[in-house]
Amino acid sequence: MAWLYLALAIVTEVVGTVAFRYIDGFTRPLPSAVVVAGYGLSFYFFSLSLRGLSLGVTYAVWAGAGTAAIALIGMVALNEPVSALKLASLVLIVGGVVGLNAAGGH
Repeated sequence: MAWLYLALAIVTEVVGTVAFRYIDGFTRPLPSAVVVAGYGLSFYFFSLSLRGLSLGVTYAVWAGAGTAAIALIGMVALNEPVSALKLASLVLIVGGVVGLNAAGGH
């Protein structure tokens, strides 16, 4: 269950972060509510994931996967520029998360 909670924490954090693009200084109620709910749920699910996973690995996966997902969404769906350096950096993020996970910590 800890990994499921971590996956939910990542998804809700990504949804909240994408919604930031549309809040216009918190003047738009619906996207603003999505940001607040997304981050609130993300922290809740993150806390539940810590019942079965170590803090270091959990945070690395949460932050790394969220960062990589947001970068990919930006490039694919929001027409942000794509470069070889960005793609190589994404590979390094994923590799770092995999390495930390392989290094241990249930």
